[in-house]
Amino acid sequence: MSSHRNDEVALSYHESCLRLSDVDLLKGPYWLNDQIISFYFEYLEKQIFENEHDLLFVSPEVTQCIRMVAQDEVGIFLEPLRAQHRAFVFFALNDNQLADRAGGSHWSLLVFSRGEKAFYHFDSSRNANAEYARHLVTVLKRALYCPDAQLRTGDCLQQSNGYDCGVHVLCTVDAVAQQIRKSGKIEGVRSARYDVIRSKREELLGIIVTLGGRIK
Repeated sequence: MSSHRNDEVALSYHESCLRLSDVDLLKGPYWLNDQIISFYFEYLEKQIFENEHDLLFVSPEVTQCIRMVAQDEVGIFLEPLRAQHRAFVFFALNDNQLADRAGGSHWSLLVFSRGEKAFYHFDSSRNANAEYARHLVTVLKRALYCPDAQLRTGDCLQQSNGYDCGVHVLCTVDAVAQQIRKSGKIEGVRSARYDVIRSKREELLGIIVTLGGRIK
């Protein structure tokens, strides 16, 4: 996470606050941080899917807390989100093992489908987060009242560099959400294309400007 000292706010959007240093991550070959992913999840929830209450986009910060607390404390984070009543729940999963700070080196996407009794894990780096996904699924099966849910590996385009995992996650979220809109399930979702991956950073900068934010 970047230092926020002398770092001006670029955009305040509901619960999200992006600073100029966060926005700068979208301009070059940089790893996306928690703030960017949280913002996009909130943008999807508040704007793109505002009338589709079966979908829940859980911020990376909340996902990290769920990973680090005891099983009987998980509900503290999920119950206010009504996660137990949602048909589809999206989690951005990080390989950070520290509870007291943001960080890590790789993002992947875990999506729960209640109707399919399944968790789908989409990983753009040869399933590097598989162990973390398995652990999180073990915790979530009880918390989401779906003890028989299975973990499945979703089709995911593999990244061609060491920094675009967060971009892959956001593009995969788009693809999965559109598949849900189309068919009511995740099975059969197609991987994002490279041209979509390449244009996503510019798209995000455009969204920030459209919402009244600054990008420089």
